[in-house]
Amino acid sequence: MTAPTELAERFGTPSYVYDLDRVAAARDDLFAALPDEVEVFYAAKANPHPELLRELRSGGARGCRAEISSVGELDAALQAGFPGDRILYTGPGKTTEELTEALTGGVRLFSTESPGDLRRVGETALKLGLTADCLIRVNNATGAAATSIRMTGVPSQFGFDSETLPGLAAELREAPGTSIAGLHFFPLSNAKDEASLIAEFRHTIATAAALQDALGVTFRFVDIGGGFAAPYAVQGERPVYGELRESLAGALDEHFPGWRGGAPRIACESGRYLVADSGTLLTSVVNVKDSRDQRYVVLDAGINTFGGMSGLGRIMPVSVEPYESVGAGGTPASLAGPLCTPGDLLGRNVPLADPSPGDLLTVPNAGSYGPTASLLMFLGRPAPAEIVVRGAELVSVSRIQHTRTYEHGQAL
Repeated sequence: MTAPTELAERFGTPSYVYDLDRVAAARDDLFAALPDEVEVFYAAKANPHPELLRELRSGGARGCRAEISSVGELDAALQAGFPGDRILYTGPGKTTEELTEALTGGVRLFSTESPGDLRRVGETALKLGLTADCLIRVNNATGAAATSIRMTGVPSQFGFDSETLPGLAAELREAPGTSIAGLHFFPLSNAKDEASLIAEFRHTIATAAALQDALGVTFRFVDIGGGFAAPYAVQGERPVYGELRESLAGALDEHFPGWRGGAPRIACESGRYLVADSGTLLTSVVNVKDSRDQRYVVLDAGINTFGGMSGLGRIMPVSVEPYESVGAGGTPASLAGPLCTPGDLLGRNVPLADPSPGDLLTVPNAGSYGPTASLLMFLGRPAPAEIVVRGAELVSVSRIQHTRTYEHGQAL
């Protein structure tokens, strides 16, 4: 990859650098860890940059499909070359307008979260003379992994509570404008270890088979979710899953004997695993100050640039570990951003050796949940540059722009 200092001098900071070679490596590693017949959806919320989407789509028969939850992500996926029939539309608040745009764009597969959501999908499809294939998202009452971020088993806007599904079977089968294609699970995120991931997948597959019997539907598609791990803004490597392929195949052979021939088709989904280690955040030191025995290193990147949703208790907490902190002496410092709020902190007690204004810090594993998961509009600061490379080749440089459009009146 082109030297960070060279890119920072040329395009400024804060900026992100995404290496498409790393995206391709992560995609290939994940497919290698799964049985050949298993498909992969890329969760665009992790990073909807068009170049990354395009890279994940490529790869021949082992390219990713796209999982989206907004018309903005739909537009990004279509621009990246995903045909509508390679897209899964998810989310608990799909409006009629959004569904119309998705269906018109060729999307036919939807994850539905409730009876009302299923009905809205069907009603919208009927108005267009179409039938929508619907997955029933399951909020499972139980799980297997105890060492990860659980996404099910509690009251939630996401998914049908698994214990209610048998009683809803007739209503779901008969919803006009829809065809129940199968199930969608997302039981956990960022599994701590491979054993936890395998245990959760096995539990999900067994649950899916039991629900197929309870619903009286022969499933054509089962999305068993994700949970693939990756470090977030700290040093470390993506895990390599050596046991997953065989374990998944065994569980599927037991519960869905026809899966190898596509009855049903099986899919997993992933966001951070596929893009996290492709990204590096470049940020410059603006100021260094000491306040009551605490050192603050003020950067030009803050929660408007990286991980701002953590300030709302969402996604993941920010606690960055720049490459420059390895083996560094000096006084541990808080890494503060440039915003006028005490919550603008990217790290505490980070060792840095004699930081000075103008120094460049490089934050690894920053390819997921970056600009589009941050408070980009807060205080009106410009969005960071996003630089895409493939090894030493510069592919593109872009920046998200904020504009105000008027439906009534005009700018003063």
